Amino acid sequence: MSNQTAIVVGAGILGLATARALAEKGYEVTVIEKSQFSLGASVRNFGMLWPVGQPDGKLYDRAVRTREIWLEYLTASKIPYNSCGSLHLAYSQEEMNVVEEIGSFFKSKNRPVSVISNKTVLENYHGINEDGLLGALRSEDETIIDPRQGIKHLPEYLTAQYQVKFIWGTAITSVTSNAAYAGKVKYSADIICVCSGADFETLYPDQFKQQPIIKTKLQMMRFKHKDPNYKIGASVCGGLSLLHYKSFTASSSLTKLRMKIESEIPEYLKYGIHVMVSQNSNGELTVGDSHEYALDFEPFDKIEINTMILNYLKKLMHIDQWEMTQSWNGIYPIMTNGATDLFLNPEQGVYILNGIGGHGMTMSFGFAEEMINHI
Repeated sequence: MSNQTAIVVGAGILGLATARALAEKGYEVTVIEKSQFSLGASVRNFGMLWPVGQPDGKLYDRAVRTREIWLEYLTASKIPYNSCGSLHLAYSQEEMNVVEEIGSFFKSKNRPVSVISNKTVLENYHGINEDGLLGALRSEDETIIDPRQGIKHLPEYLTAQYQVKFIWGTAITSVTSNAAYAGKVKYSADIICVCSGADFETLYPDQFKQQPIIKTKLQMMRFKHKDPNYKIGASVCGGLSLLHYKSFTASSSLTKLRMKIESEIPEYLKYGIHVMVSQNSNGELTVGDSHEYALDFEPFDKIEINTMILNYLKKLMHIDQWEMTQSWNGIYPIMTNGATDLFLNPEQGVYILNGIGGHGMTMSFGFAEEMINHI
């Protein structure tokens, strides 16, 4: 066990995961967060733990490990979650070809998937649009939590389980070896981990400028069903999601599906839209999302993006009994060179963990554990 101290800058999911990984190695950990509570992209998402989207090998294993850690925490903290799995619905032959190829490939890798018929879908899941449905890829791997609750209570768990300390409402303005500064106030530690998410401008801006990293803006909505007992039975997505996740590149039919979508609905690709629905334990339905890329964004959401998402959703689900309760945007960092993460050591005893894209819920615990084990 280490008797060393560590500071983590940032209390988003990656910062919290890093704090846990350090504490597991015996560090005495302090997390310093500029806001009074976590309010970035970590609470502005589906709450999906989504191994099905990760390619086989290291990334899939990382997602499975992350889910294990989440479930340890959620169970210990008595926070509800829904291990409902996922459905990728197919409404065209091109989509069905991808589903069948991926289903066969995943099964050969012993992943818990099956290709199911339209009849099986409609018999076992609720609210699915039967018009034109051919079948679906069913995966058992996926779990849904409410990220607002999961992230909110995670600091309490880390304090109780690992004695992690938290300093809220304190912006770290500079970092050097063994010290983090909030203005003139100095916080000392043996190592410092910078988990600043989409804030590239404050700490180590020159390092970030040298990296192939950019920001992504998403738009999402939340709904409630008029029937409080309504349950879909799984997280649902369609053909656009087959283009979005790297795991599906194992299908040779993906190229034809992309060509079909480019020909028929190119505006969806322009805004990086793929449409998914998750349902948390309270019955709330989270719908999204879009992906726009830049270093800075106007603060205004685009109504046409939400309209496009809902129009596509109607092809997948019957939503006439859904009532929108909230809409929002979120911003997170993503690598532009195809890399799945960023781990830097800009100076002695200082480490930057970033760049895991829109996979924070799915990958953070595993990624942080791997990186901290290398320190």
